[in-house]
Amino acid sequence: MEKALILASASPRRRELLSLITDKFTILPSDANEVVPSSVSADKTAEYLACLKAKSVAEKHPQSIVLGADTCVVLADEILGKPKNKDDARRMLRMLSGKVHKVITGCAIAENKKTTSFSVETEVEFYPLTDTEIEEYINTTEPYDKAGGYGIQGKASLFVKGINGDYFNVVGLPVAELSRKLTI
Repeated sequence: MEKALILASASPRRRELLSLITDKFTILPSDANEVVPSSVSADKTAEYLACLKAKSVAEKHPQSIVLGADTCVVLADEILGKPKNKDDARRMLRMLSGKVHKVITGCAIAENKKTTSFSVETEVEFYPLTDTEIEEYINTTEPYDKAGGYGIQGKASLFVKGINGDYFNVVGLPVAELSRKLTI
């Protein structure tokens, strides 16, 4: 009997990306307390959180394969999470302006009381941004549910000078590597 695949995420982008691999999955967002110990480095935070999410759902669904994922935007060892408000979004975009940053997506696959995990890192370079570009962008709804305050698949695509790595990783799920690791 084929095991059910559960995506432990409410992200519409992850749902869409996972459907490139398979359309046979259900969505059960994790209710894990996403607290990261200070001993976890910025580069390992996404993978740590992905494991928390996968394990929390897998405990309730031990007969399933559970996929947890988390994406972090990292600039100079600082994690830029989801902006709290316009001022926070403005601050993040000013920080990213004209610079190269890392987008790290951690994935965790929980199956048979065992969790395996990995991270994929993509470098993204932004053009220098004008105050007008930043203001116009933060007046949209795009920045507020996305790590780093931007969505590469939307209007912020106009900010991107280049990427080195997996584009889909920046959107929220490294589909090529994940498809090779899932046992569905």
